[in-house]
Amino acid sequence: MGSPAASSLSMTGGRSFRSFMTGGLGSPHPEKSNSPSSTGRRTSSGRYISLSREEESEVAGEVSSEFMYTVHIPATPDHQQMSETPMVRPMMGPSIALKAEQQFVSSTIFTGGFNSITRGHVMDKLMETEATHPQLACARGLLCSVDGCDGKAMRDERGEDMVPCVCNFKICRDCYVDALNGTGKCPGCKEAYNMPDSNNNNSSPRDAHFRALPAAGMDPKMERRLSLLKSNKPGLLMSHSSEFDHSRWLYETKGTYGYGNAVWPKDDGYAGGKNTGLGAPPNFGDKARRPLSRKSNISAGIISPYRLLVLIRMVVLGFFLAWRVRHPNSDAMWLWGMSVICELWFAFSWILDQLPKLCPINRFTDLQVLKEKFETPSPLNPSGRSDLPGIDVFVSTADPEKEPPLTTSNTILSILAADYPLEKLSCYLSDDGGALLTFEALAETASFARVWVPFCRKHKIEPRNPETYFLLKGDPTKNKLLPDFVKDRRRVKREYDEFKVRINGLPDAIRRRSDAYNAHEEIRAKRKQIETGADQSEPLNVPKATWMADGTHWPGTWTNSGKEHGRGDHAGIIQVMLAPPTSEPLMGSADDDNLIDTSDVDIRLPMLVYVSREKRPGYDHNKKAGAMNALVRTSAIMSNGPFILNLDCDHYFFNSLALREAMCFFLDRGGDRLCYVQFPQRFEGIDPNDRYANHNTVFFDVNMRALDGLQGPMYVGTGCVFRRVALYGFDPPRHVDHPGCWGTLCCGGKKKNKAQKREVEVETLNGGTSEEEEDVEAVMLPKRYGDSMTFSASIPVAQFQGRPLADQGVQNGRPAGALAVPREPLDASTVAEAINVISCFYEDKTEWGGRVGWIYGSVTEDVVTGFRMHNRGWRSVYCVTKRDAFRGTAPINLTDRLHQVLRWATGSVEIFFSRNNALLASSRMKCLQRIAYLNVGIYPFTSIFLLVYCFLPALSLFTGEFIVQSLNVAFLIYLLIITVTLCMLAILEVKWSGITLEEWWRNEQFWVIGGTSAHLAAVFQGLLKVMAGVDISFTLTSKSGAEEEGDEFADLYLVKWSALMIPPITIMIINIIAIAVGTSRQIYSEIPQWSKLLGGVFFSFWVLAHLYPFAKGLMGKRGRTPTIIFVWSGLLAVIISLLWVYISPPANNTANPGAFQFP
Repeated sequence: MGSPAASSLSMTGGRSFRSFMTGGLGSPHPEKSNSPSSTGRRTSSGRYISLSREEESEVAGEVSSEFMYTVHIPATPDHQQMSETPMVRPMMGPSIALKAEQQFVSSTIFTGGFNSITRGHVMDKLMETEATHPQLACARGLLCSVDGCDGKAMRDERGEDMVPCVCNFKICRDCYVDALNGTGKCPGCKEAYNMPDSNNNNSSPRDAHFRALPAAGMDPKMERRLSLLKSNKPGLLMSHSSEFDHSRWLYETKGTYGYGNAVWPKDDGYAGGKNTGLGAPPNFGDKARRPLSRKSNISAGIISPYRLLVLIRMVVLGFFLAWRVRHPNSDAMWLWGMSVICELWFAFSWILDQLPKLCPINRFTDLQVLKEKFETPSPLNPSGRSDLPGIDVFVSTADPEKEPPLTTSNTILSILAADYPLEKLSCYLSDDGGALLTFEALAETASFARVWVPFCRKHKIEPRNPETYFLLKGDPTKNKLLPDFVKDRRRVKREYDEFKVRINGLPDAIRRRSDAYNAHEEIRAKRKQIETGADQSEPLNVPKATWMADGTHWPGTWTNSGKEHGRGDHAGIIQVMLAPPTSEPLMGSADDDNLIDTSDVDIRLPMLVYVSREKRPGYDHNKKAGAMNALVRTSAIMSNGPFILNLDCDHYFFNSLALREAMCFFLDRGGDRLCYVQFPQRFEGIDPNDRYANHNTVFFDVNMRALDGLQGPMYVGTGCVFRRVALYGFDPPRHVDHPGCWGTLCCGGKKKNKAQKREVEVETLNGGTSEEEEDVEAVMLPKRYGDSMTFSASIPVAQFQGRPLADQGVQNGRPAGALAVPREPLDASTVAEAINVISCFYEDKTEWGGRVGWIYGSVTEDVVTGFRMHNRGWRSVYCVTKRDAFRGTAPINLTDRLHQVLRWATGSVEIFFSRNNALLASSRMKCLQRIAYLNVGIYPFTSIFLLVYCFLPALSLFTGEFIVQSLNVAFLIYLLIITVTLCMLAILEVKWSGITLEEWWRNEQFWVIGGTSAHLAAVFQGLLKVMAGVDISFTLTSKSGAEEEGDEFADLYLVKWSALMIPPITIMIINIIAIAVGTSRQIYSEIPQWSKLLGGVFFSFWVLAHLYPFAKGLMGKRGRTPTIIFVWSGLLAVIISLLWVYISPPANNTANPGAFQFP
């Protein structure tokens, strides 16, 4: 399981090391330090104030030293502080205490794992350069004025010095705590602390009104349920201070606050006719109930003929197949049999693909209504502070060599600049490789964000990816009104160029820094060896470490792997790069130190966190799905946004309003039944002809839009906003059974019992169950989610905050204004608990990966995760925005594209042979939705029949036979009707989906290319895994970080040999040879049979036309075809010719021995 009985937090740094120990029951106990002693002064709290790093190195002979002492985690209702805090909290102003704690957390990198001390290393700097933004970790600031202390003075949210005494004596957080625990006097003026903010009431009237709310009696069921959530740090439900917690009162009583609830205003106004400036009473008419989204059906003039053509084609296919079975080719029964079997499968596959397309719809959102409902002053929210729910954005990366840090940085910058209340937005980067390069690149990104984000807000920049924005063609001043735009753009562009140079230079800078520190360590070790008189012939045991910018070891993966510092073997790491912003806007200034004038711009930034989960040898970390689940738990403890957006590192915000678009669906009537909102994937950097169908528009604009009219689109891995509690394995609040004939037979009592069990869980969240059921649920929490009670405490909070507003016709709504409250700052114990839940042992014997979170066991974990949600009765929505929501990159190289398709197809084969097969779905899944998921698992098997069918024309030409006895009228009429209806269906699909005929044809071509190569290999790999247990390992798809000089599409012409190319090459060569053989035979034949030749040649050209992009890709750039292609082509041609001559040798012609004959 997750954490040991007693969690611990050890704080370390270049100046001092600190240790926080919390036992389950007992008092703190000291730890022994293995580090050498050091010259320094020890304070009353146990903290050492040491000499500077240079002086300490001279005296102690060490780069850094370690000191450990004991301090308690801040008090909770279950765990009261025993030494430091009773003296500190009453004297320490709440504003100073919280700000100092958050400043301390943001300058600390936390590491740890299972059965190990959670260490917090206080860093002087994250990168070589320094930044001044107040939220940035280790931001530049003045030093503490206490003698012998080199800590940084406390700062407020503007980055200005925060002084707890009227004498303005600058002091760091630790010295301030020491002074309060000691004499209680200021080290500067030697007088008792007189805090400037202790007598000033700076709180707003709105906050005072909150504190004046009466604490209503708690509902007994709610009290029992909250009692299940007690922990050492349930900070998401309980406040640290003794003041009235209005947010908890709202949650526990399901009440509202503000005007209109406690006292309803009279008819003549809110204050009895007095002029209070509150305006007229709210209008609760139709305008207030306008929907946030609406659904529009496809025009009947398009969809009705479309459905009719589908029906006609199905009927014609039935008659055609019956005719084929009744009219065999007696001259070539084997050829006829293979063709009929293939045609039967193709008809079945087409029906599976076509049926879910019968109900396409379009959806639209109204962002103005969203703003009026959630961000406009109202009686229940008089200040107009945003009442939108929080969103946590997940970005995943694993290898900085294949996923360039600059690409990831641009994605992060676009997220930080998104148009969403920034105090409600948090961004988490999962570095599954634990690379220092990614860490320092993220630090540089956070530093550059202080310039880029205000620039985007000031001038309403789109898109908010700097790389894309500065490469846009056209006039950049279009629709820009501010006179300083050109000057600001020029300055930001130059700053961005310098930022790119710093990112590109990070690998070399890290290497040079590590070499220098390692050389210094070797010199020290050698000197120590000489001083101790040891044998100098013995090799020095000095590890080749990777060093951070502050001169300490990187706790993650080293360039030269070492013990507990290798890929797949390192501690968990969390670093808050940007601290949570304040609740009130923070305007910039026009100082000369600022790059641009931000006097009218909010300069706050969303919270940004670096996360690298713990990895140890011998454990299956479940690739991307495991990383996503680690982020789910981490974010639940640190920010707990009720909604989660996940993005690949190469997908960025192209539309800054994308998050608001998603909220229109979640917060609308019936939105509580939505598990996720999926956005289409759009790609850039693809060749204009889209040779390999990289845009995949047929899937994203036809199939997905059609699924939106059923139960919802599939989850496709990125660009998806989830409801957090849906990821936790809960059932929707309301669901409808769709048993049908198959569901009645297969989804009977056993699944029904499971459904009833999960209904109890949903009722538990809503407070509608009995005491016995809640007691059972309390016992099941650790088995389901792990032993972190803080995480368990966050679940009902996320469920409550994700509800739509209470209104007429809305079930399970929340009161208006319930989320317009500031959140608590981070503290060290919160981050320590987050370290606990990313331990590689945490998921043992839990339901993570089975029912909770991203599902394990498949390389296409995205499809399986979405399937499980739909199977529980949830619905999803497909959000197609006028301006693309997100854009990313796709592999334009043929080999990379085939390997990408291979990974998807292999996952589909795994799904088919697993319990996630749609045939085993519950009765809550609609019939057509079930067919769509069934097609996902079956489509790779079409490759077997497609491969055979592509060889049939060649075999027909070689043998002189055809799949039918003769090309009679019936066969040609059937063929004509099937072809014409297919073309007409394609035209109508183009009409209602918005794609082009060229895109439809490119999709058909790549279906044949992928079906004869990657899909075929996927079938064999999937069968090996299922039958023989041979696991499949895939490498990451490389993201292009830079183009070759002067050629944007250089990767398109790069030919990288792969075994996947052999089947398509063989098909092309055989069909070309067969056309030549068949034509020559008929020319030299005494009785030519041109009808059979015509049929064989027509189908051979059909095959070659579909494989044309593949052949063009093999030619390389300007005809520079790799030698391997010629070798394989010649070899296959010789083998085929010899094989056919051996099978059917030419007959002896005694009458004319010199005549030219063919077999």
